[in-house]
Amino acid sequence: MTFLVLGGFVAFVLAAIDPAPSPPGETDGIVVLTGGTERVGTGFRLLAEGQARRLLISGAHPEANLPEIAAAAGIDPAPIAGRVDVGHAAASTRGNAAEAAAWARANEMRSLRIVTAGYHMPRAMLEMRRALPQTRLVGHRVPSAALRAPGALWRPQLWALLAGEYARYLGAWAGLSGAFVPRREAHAT
Repeated sequence: MTFLVLGGFVAFVLAAIDPAPSPPGETDGIVVLTGGTERVGTGFRLLAEGQARRLLISGAHPEANLPEIAAAAGIDPAPIAGRVDVGHAAASTRGNAAEAAAWARANEMRSLRIVTAGYHMPRAMLEMRRALPQTRLVGHRVPSAALRAPGALWRPQLWALLAGEYARYLGAWAGLSGAFVPRREAHAT
């Protein structure tokens, strides 16, 4: 069992460090899981390139609005305002999945491109597949700035981040992601 967990962690780290390219092609919607400005900027870029007709920024700060988010990403919000929704209910990956599922159903979407960091993608896709079993999901990994920094692999903080994310992935895989609902999500339901 130990070898399986360690082998899984090695595979997890390799995928996070050198993520596979995202498959090309249009989807009905794009869902950006907040947590980094590169993720949001990537979502805006994909929308501008015509990769989808709508974009959801899931898990935004409760007081954040589209003009503020776009400004932080260096984007003019005017041309995309009618095509971008900002979700405030999610405070966890499971919450992101629930928020994305409600949004996809409301907009009659059958395919979604999920944008998040490479190290977060396995857990994000696991939760998304649970919430959206009939929806075609395409993962779009955003390389993490922390992983790309010179000497990053020698920093204990990076290994703590990767080990923590792997542990959360294993917990989600075991069905434990609903055991601790963040306060913000508990009040949103």
